[in-house]
Amino acid sequence: MKEELKKVVAAAQKEIREVQTLHDLMQVKSKYTGKKSILNNFMQKISTLSQEDRPAFGQTVNTMKQQLLSLIEEQEKIIKELNYKKTLEVESLDLTLPGRKRGKGSLHPITKVWRELEDIFILMGFEVTEGPDIEDEFHNFGALNTPEDHPARELSDTFYLDDNILLRTQTSTVQIRTMEKHQVPLKIISPGSCYRNENDASHSPMFHQVEALVVDVGVSFTDLRDTLTIFVKEMFGDKIESRIRPHFFPFTEPSAEIDIICVKCYGKGCNLCGGSGWLEMGGAGMVDPAVFEKLGIDPEKFTGYAFGLGIDRIAMLKYKIPDMRLLFENDIRFLKQFK
Repeated sequence: MKEELKKVVAAAQKEIREVQTLHDLMQVKSKYTGKKSILNNFMQKISTLSQEDRPAFGQTVNTMKQQLLSLIEEQEKIIKELNYKKTLEVESLDLTLPGRKRGKGSLHPITKVWRELEDIFILMGFEVTEGPDIEDEFHNFGALNTPEDHPARELSDTFYLDDNILLRTQTSTVQIRTMEKHQVPLKIISPGSCYRNENDASHSPMFHQVEALVVDVGVSFTDLRDTLTIFVKEMFGDKIESRIRPHFFPFTEPSAEIDIICVKCYGKGCNLCGGSGWLEMGGAGMVDPAVFEKLGIDPEKFTGYAFGLGIDRIAMLKYKIPDMRLLFENDIRFLKQFK
């Protein structure tokens, strides 16, 4: 058996040295050293030897196996080195060719609008605040005067993580948390991500809003209108007029919708504005006294206004983007337009 073993090892060594690819080398390795290999068959024949010869023969088989494994490792290094040299020959670098310029990136349109609106509101005396994307029902619905049976609370509209935990549907939650932690008067904006179960050309499951809140003595609807007028002029230019029309929201009373003159036809009527000459921007209103009472603020002494604007919507109008989904597809051809 020892002579037979020596012949097998000699054949294996020759075969290993002649192998040219890593795939073939792994095949040889399996053939001679694997679980069902030739050397393992020798180990199984040990029982046929005398008691005295078994230890010596077993040690010889293991020694031969380690020698073959070492040889396989060396051959693997040789093959990899040859492959590397072949790659260099095929993909050789011509140093005489002109270099490739590295392209410059640019801010995403949403980021550009986000930063611009923050600058506008900061110049008007607002502070920027933030809050968690994961909220509880109280801060997202209850504290904002939203009834238990309101459709917005349904599973079909809102992403719930647990019975009482959800991805916030609006950044108004930051207003509630700010009024809980800080004493009035307040003058804040809270830009951030929101989540609703919507997905089409004008809606996305994840979108961006900026909410504003002003609470003080003597705050009126006129202050709300003037703030929005200034913002629209600064964001879209002097040509763009704005208007406020009656609406309903659970957490404001009275409530209103904010519209701006169509950025495409300037009020004449077109396909973008549906012929009306106006485009919807967001919701606004005076903070409902019931909201103040839930947070321990005296509604007889303090008044306030709040409004919410879609950052994605502003970006679409400002840069004339027809489909909201373009903002999230990360198509480099689309994003290059905003350098």
